[in-house]
Amino acid sequence: MTYYKFSGFSQRLTGSAPATAYSPQGLRSGLPAEPPTMTFATPTKMVSESGPMVEYLGVNKVPYFQRLFQTSDGVPVHLKRGVPDRLLYRTTVALTVGGALYCLMALYIAAQPKKTT
Repeated sequence: MTYYKFSGFSQRLTGSAPATAYSPQGLRSGLPAEPPTMTFATPTKMVSESGPMVEYLGVNKVPYFQRLFQTSDGVPVHLKRGVPDRLLYRTTVALTVGGALYCLMALYIAAQPKKTT
């Protein structure tokens, strides 16, 4: 029986011994099964070492935002947070209208015949 393996050098199938045909490039049976140790720049606690309470960074703002967005005061959801939302909304609308006008102007200019002199 003839065995073949892929040669990374010539990019073709080449004949080989049975042992090398069954262990392709990159897969070696002699390596240990356990993963290497993790290396971090700062000391890190594993999840199992942290205890029953998980520490979060910052304050949980979800209940505040749930109350804010669920109040029925007639204001759309995308404007509920006041001035920053209004500023972002108006900027988005202005950029959209400006971009559409610019596209129409570019199409108009592209549709004009070239002047030959």
